[in-house]
Amino acid sequence: MDLVIRPAVPADARGIAANNRATALETEGWEIGQGTALAGVLAVLEQPGRGFYLVADEDGEVVGQCMVTFEWSDWRNGEFWWVQSVYTRPSHRRRGIFARIYRAVEAMARDSPGVVGLRLYVEVGNEAARAAYRRLGMRPAPYLLLERDYAREQEGRA
Repeated sequence: MDLVIRPAVPADARGIAANNRATALETEGWEIGQGTALAGVLAVLEQPGRGFYLVADEDGEVVGQCMVTFEWSDWRNGEFWWVQSVYTRPSHRRRGIFARIYRAVEAMARDSPGVVGLRLYVEVGNEAARAAYRRLGMRPAPYLLLERDYAREQEGRA
C-alpha cells in the first residue's frame, strides 16, 4: 500500500466530504448534511481563491486530509495560511499521516512568496491534537478566537 500526499482533485470531493462529516461528528457532535458537506468541498475545489486541499491517498482512497485557506495580514503585508478540516481516518491514525500532510503544507508555504506563516485552531479540550500540533512546531498564539456562527444559530446550536 503506497501512501501519497497530493493536492485534491474533483474526484476526491466525496471522500473529503465524508471525512468532514466524520470530523464534525467526532469532535463536536455535529451532524453536517451530506449535501452541505459536498457543496462546501466543491466550492473550494472549483474556486482555488478560497483555498485548497491536500490529501493522503492510499490506493486511490482519501485516508487523510487538510484544507488550507488564506488570510491577508496588513500588519505583515503577507498572507497566513490557515490549516483546517484536518482529518485522518481512525483506521489510519498513529502512522504519521497528518505529520506528512502538515510538512507538505509547510514546505509549500515556505516556497510561496508572500506567505508569512501558518495558523490553525483546535478545540480547547482536544489535548491529543494540541500535542500533535506542538510536535510539529506550532505554538499557542496570543489571541482568543471569537466567532458568530450563523449556520449554527439557524440550527439552534449557537
